[in-house]
Amino acid sequence: MTDIALEAEKLREQEAVGENAAHPQNGIDEAGEARQTSEPKEPQIDYQAKFKEAQDLYLRTHADFENAKKRLEKDKAMALEYAYEKIANDLLPVIDTLHAALKSAQQEGSEAVCQGLELTLQKMHEVLAKHGIECVECDLEFDPNLHNAIMQVQADGQEEGQIVEVFQKGYKYKERLLRPAMVSIAKNN
Repeated sequence: MTDIALEAEKLREQEAVGENAAHPQNGIDEAGEARQTSEPKEPQIDYQAKFKEAQDLYLRTHADFENAKKRLEKDKAMALEYAYEKIANDLLPVIDTLHAALKSAQQEGSEAVCQGLELTLQKMHEVLAKHGIECVECDLEFDPNLHNAIMQVQADGQEEGQIVEVFQKGYKYKERLLRPAMVSIAKNN
């Protein structure tokens, strides 16, 4: 080979070494020797664990949704079942006024007015009973769940704790107490 050919060969080798030095990923180091490339490995992802986690989250969310749905249905049923409770509470003062008017008419001796008020109260109680609203019984012994004792009086003919007088009628709607009856009870000491 001629000197020019040798020179050209050396230049090609130098260029090849320079390219390999500039691009170390080619697997040849600056000395021109092959080296092993070890690219950084990505961490192993456990897809089964991720799937189980997602499935668990789905099941919990679905269960929460079903519980909320059942709770809302129960609340709706209760609201429909006790829909008349508010209007019943609003009607109680009207009934009390009619009872007071009847008592006043009885004291004055107005027989026609008394009969009219009695019929009105009777019809009112029939309509209320039709919708599940009833008077609290006051002929039995005092029950703190149904009656509100506002005073104790001496009553020789009755046992202690029995109801002597009813000042204001109590009402219940189905099994709920709308208003306790205001009563006086016997105290024989």
